[in-house]
Amino acid sequence: MTLAGEDERGTTERVLTLLGLLQQRRVWTGPELAERLGVTPRTVRRDVERLRTLGYPVHASQGVGGGYQLGPGQALPPLLLDDEEAIATAVSLLVGAGGAVASAGDAALRALTKLDRVLPTRLRHEVRALADSVESFAGGGRPPIDSKVLMTLARACRDEVEVAFSYPSKEGRRTRTAEPYRLVASDRRWYLLAFDLDRDDWRTFRVDRMSEVAARTRRFRAREAPDAAAFVQEGVASRVYRYQARFLVHAPYDTVRAQVPSAAGVVLDRGGGRCEVITGADNLDYILVHMVLLGHDFKVIEPPELAARCRELAARLLAAVPGDS
Repeated sequence: MTLAGEDERGTTERVLTLLGLLQQRRVWTGPELAERLGVTPRTVRRDVERLRTLGYPVHASQGVGGGYQLGPGQALPPLLLDDEEAIATAVSLLVGAGGAVASAGDAALRALTKLDRVLPTRLRHEVRALADSVESFAGGGRPPIDSKVLMTLARACRDEVEVAFSYPSKEGRRTRTAEPYRLVASDRRWYLLAFDLDRDDWRTFRVDRMSEVAARTRRFRAREAPDAAAFVQEGVASRVYRYQARFLVHAPYDTVRAQVPSAAGVVLDRGGGRCEVITGADNLDYILVHMVLLGHDFKVIEPPELAARCRELAARLLAAVPGDS
């Protein structure tokens, strides 16, 4: 006698096996699937209907070359990966996330944290070994990032647990404790936006400068946080420098945004064909030269010493024009 639970479990396993087969090859005939599954063609048809009920668009065609085919749906359904496919996917995502590619880094990291939830422990060692072997080929001039650190921070953000890490400061490296909020890719680097418990404020940390990163068991309640991408961008472009500057530029936002890299400044649309540029540097002349080279009229909003320096340079340039007194 077969118990109902055992029969139901067998059907579920068979349907999942059928789904895996349909994901492996473009077209299967009914007899081919029946032979692979060890059932009759009629049972294959019933299992196909079960997949359709679950939202998988399985198409059937008649004639020579016909058969069952898994088509694209309205939404991405769950995928079945064997061990080799799971390892290859995880390694590819690690390389993409660690590379901080602006167009794909965030998506790669989100996908990687989802895969990490279901990846068997027995496969994680293989993923780590393969990731370490290809890391040096990711190059491109970016600082090296330990994929294990990236995953630790991603999990801590997801699980809302505190993290501790060593980070450089004016006094040397020191241990910091923070509530991690988001990982943000900016150009060639990864940044962590976190609430610094030692300084009681939001801070941005470069992941490649972090070491001895460890997730703690203490959970935290999520705070009202600033926009992660904007906060990190503004910090990278201005807050880390001696001087922070703001300009009103008489040019369309899209034009100036295309001229100013995200790591060099924040561009805000002010309407009426104008925009605001927020940037920074350790030298006032450096800031002014780069603004002049944009080729647009602009006004200094702050700081006052930048406006004073602008007048000094303007007077010097006018004095350099031949024939003027």
